[in-house]
Amino acid sequence: MISVSYLKSKLSKEETIKKINESNADLIHVDLMDGKYVSESNFTINEVINDLKNTTKLLDIHLMTEEPLNYIKKLINLNIWCITFHLDSTKDPLKIINYLKEKHVKVGIALNPLDSINLLDNYLNLIDYVLVMSVNPGMGGQKFMPTVLPKINSLQNKNILIGIDGGINNESIKLLKDYKIDNIVSGSFICLSDNYNKSIDILKKIYLD
Repeated sequence: MISVSYLKSKLSKEETIKKINESNADLIHVDLMDGKYVSESNFTINEVINDLKNTTKLLDIHLMTEEPLNYIKKLINLNIWCITFHLDSTKDPLKIINYLKEKHVKVGIALNPLDSINLLDNYLNLIDYVLVMSVNPGMGGQKFMPTVLPKINSLQNKNILIGIDGGINNESIKLLKDYKIDNIVSGSFICLSDNYNKSIDILKKIYLD
């Protein structure tokens, strides 16, 4: 799957979301930052709900916030595929995992570039998805970090969905061809282009060929 982030675009946020929703993207990737867990802040919770309440594509939500459950409870009625959070953003990861399972929403945990894969040891059998960050969370347009690729290797054959997020373009995606990745997140490469569908198709073709 290709999940498109609207964090950085040539168009307004509203126009960008509309174009992604009408494109051949598989998911809309929603980055929500609070200025506390990461230094950047972008959208309020009410903005996110208002911007995405009528989208037809499923939402791939990545929370870079402190105490994400406060946000999750407000977002839960959107058209969600998965909600991903960071283990060090909460004192009680199990409470979040259990809440999302009760709501029948896929549970994801994100690993920052310097995070050890061992952080997942107590959670792999409880969650649905691991998002490997290939940039430091907080800003769009960063360069892909190939040093994270061994984490993807470690997650293969673990009966879990794997995603990668950060710096994915028509060059960096070539490095992913030898790995089974279920969800590839791309933002700037698509949303700074003049043709979203063409850019998405380029990524799919390179990865699948």
